[in-house]
Amino acid sequence: MFTLTEVASLNDIQPTYRILKPWWDVFMDYLGVVMLMLAIFAGTMQLTKDQVVCLPVLESLEDQTPVAMERPREKALGSGTGGGHVTLAAAPLASKEQTDSVVQHFPQSSAVRQPQPTGLRTNLDFQQYVFVNQMCYHVALPWYSKYFPYLALIHTIVLMVSSNFWFKYPKTSSKIEHFVSILGKCFESPWTTKALSETACEDSEENKQRLTGASTLPKHLSTSSEEGSPNPSTPMLAKSSIKFSAEKPVIEVPSMTILDKKDGEQAKALFEKVRKFRTHVEDSDMIYKFYVAQTIIKTVKFILILCYTMTFVTSIKFDHDCEPEIKHLTGYAKFKCTHNMAFMLKKLLVSYIVLIFVYGLVCIYTLFWLFRRPLKEYSFEKVREESSFSDIPDVKNDFAFLLHMVDQYDQLYSKRFGVFLSEVSENKLREISLNHEWTFEKLRQHVTRNAQDKLELHLFMLSGVPDAVFDLTDLEVLKLELIPEARITAKISQMINLHELHFYHCPAKVEQTAFSFLRDHLRCLHVKFTDVGEIPTWVYMLKNLRELYLVGNLNSENNKMIGLESLRDLRHLKILHLKSNLTKIPTNITDLSPHLIKLVVHNDGTKLLVLNSLKKMMNLTELELHNCELERIPHAIFSLTNLQELDLKSNNIHTIEEVISFQHLKRLNCLKLWHNKIISIPLSISHVKNLEFLYLSHNKLETLPTTLFSLLKLRFLEVSNNSIVVIPPEVGFLQNLQHFAITGNKVEVVPKQVFKCTKLRTLSLGHNCISSLPEKIGQLLQLTHLELKGNCLDRLPAQLGQCRLLRRNGLIVEDHLFDSLPLEVKESISQETSANFANGV
Repeated sequence: MFTLTEVASLNDIQPTYRILKPWWDVFMDYLGVVMLMLAIFAGTMQLTKDQVVCLPVLESLEDQTPVAMERPREKALGSGTGGGHVTLAAAPLASKEQTDSVVQHFPQSSAVRQPQPTGLRTNLDFQQYVFVNQMCYHVALPWYSKYFPYLALIHTIVLMVSSNFWFKYPKTSSKIEHFVSILGKCFESPWTTKALSETACEDSEENKQRLTGASTLPKHLSTSSEEGSPNPSTPMLAKSSIKFSAEKPVIEVPSMTILDKKDGEQAKALFEKVRKFRTHVEDSDMIYKFYVAQTIIKTVKFILILCYTMTFVTSIKFDHDCEPEIKHLTGYAKFKCTHNMAFMLKKLLVSYIVLIFVYGLVCIYTLFWLFRRPLKEYSFEKVREESSFSDIPDVKNDFAFLLHMVDQYDQLYSKRFGVFLSEVSENKLREISLNHEWTFEKLRQHVTRNAQDKLELHLFMLSGVPDAVFDLTDLEVLKLELIPEARITAKISQMINLHELHFYHCPAKVEQTAFSFLRDHLRCLHVKFTDVGEIPTWVYMLKNLRELYLVGNLNSENNKMIGLESLRDLRHLKILHLKSNLTKIPTNITDLSPHLIKLVVHNDGTKLLVLNSLKKMMNLTELELHNCELERIPHAIFSLTNLQELDLKSNNIHTIEEVISFQHLKRLNCLKLWHNKIISIPLSISHVKNLEFLYLSHNKLETLPTTLFSLLKLRFLEVSNNSIVVIPPEVGFLQNLQHFAITGNKVEVVPKQVFKCTKLRTLSLGHNCISSLPEKIGQLLQLTHLELKGNCLDRLPAQLGQCRLLRRNGLIVEDHLFDSLPLEVKESISQETSANFANGV
């Protein structure tokens, strides 16, 4: 037999799970324990005390023998006949006179006479009585009198299992265990206490501030949500619906104590755990369904028990009539029996019915609570009202149900748990940890000088912008990359030297005072994004911005409305750089036409189809259209009369017959058509008289027309990586030529006329088929860079020594060819190099 402790363990749960046990579950658990004790007590009593006592029922008078006469008559008859046996049961009953006469014939004994037994004598011995009792226990006693304790025990165990099954089932217990673990850590976390304490401080300070009057606040603290006339100092804010992060009044609020590093890391881990748990649990409502199902099962069980128990309670009686059909064994057909436990069992059964009835009422109340309101939705509205964390989201499904259950235990748990659902709370924690880690001294160590000799700070993959950044007042360039919660505070107004900002996948939020500073001081802004929505809306209101670089997707299906509508407010913008996948030049860019001087479009291989809007940009001086899959030079370009530089790199241009139209662009001096598929240069190239820089490298040119060398202003000619075989002798007409590169072609002979270009500083002849270098190379007195590597040369002319500005690091040639030079030439080049390095060049 099992003990009470073993059975009661079915009702045990982990102590931490008690926060998920509302009062009705606890009450039903106690009722279950009482019913369990009652069932075990009844069972114990029945096993040890329960019995039936039966006596036969005599059917006729002849079967009845007075017990008072039986043994005296047997004794008298036995002594009178000398030991003969007389069976009184077989003799007829004697009359009183006969009995007296028999007594008179025997003298009285001197001993004290025993009292005569009274009643009726039966012809059953002890074993027969035991047999009859057992038979009648099973035949005459109702089944419920015999099995009530066991049924009560089974029912109680089923109810106990039903009450706690959701704690035991694997798919629900794992979620519950995880939830209880996280909830306990959130409740005990030092961050929870500090966050709620800060909320209380802020509330009290705000109340004081309201009492002193709102009129004392500085004007620059008003937000875009306030009613009334707009601030005249910020006219753009008044006509725009753009909202900035509200800047609270400058109040001396007691700063929060910096968390220990361990506490901070634990709080960060808790935020991540809560986020993942919410994602996992909100997807289903299995826990809710299990709890409802087990409650319904208990209710049905209660109704079933109550129905049949009320029916059988009247069958428990003290006396019973028994006809076991054993007359052939005992001589009697009927017996009268008594059940000694009947009274006790009936009282216990009535008690059990009362307990079951109370249990059932609690089950019905539980069902009412379950269906009275939607438990698969939970709102933190009250917590949001009481705290500064107004962004705590509402939850649903199993997550919501678990929180409703916890509220029945103690609502403080949910309030503290809500702190870890708030992004504001998480950002505050990150801000505290970030400022603790990134001190002013550490940031100063990361400041470097960039290629433009400006002081630059690059912050990468931080949780936010450390406050100490704004104390670097001499910083000129600030780069923020992959910082999801970048917040520019009013302290940026201290950085009077800051003129350039970079936001790489960093949707920065700017306080209003900080925006006012950036609007007046910022000159250059770089924004790299994945979606156009990441571009901060305040970017289009920086009225003093000079350069804007936008790198990201501006033409996806989700971005049909490109966010460049407000460019008209950038009245001083000079340079606009777009690296995207545009199919047309946004018409809104024409709003910048009066003042824009440089437009760069890097299209990453997407074909640019519509360029008509370019015609309106009459003041444009530089235009770059890279990777736009252009097949011809766009005609819209020929309307840009102020254009000075045109770069059509990495397109799909095959022919440039339109080049004659460039003669109308009188200021055009730089033409870059490199990295295309141009087969030939038209003779009309000679009409572009003002060209000084011409890039035609990485094409498919085979010849250079003689008219090309009539461009007497040409200073830079780049035709590398083509299939050119011959350098025309007319190249000598280019007296202003300073850079000539024809690397990676099929040139075999270098004409002597090349060396008439005495202003040449760079001459690149590498990777051709040149077998000899003319001695007139010595005429190039200004030559500083000569590339000859990758040819068929067997020696170098000694006249290289006459190129006094040519150094060893500027001579790109195989080592064995350099060694073939005369010793004095080699020493001259090497000595000059050493001398220049010694002078710090």
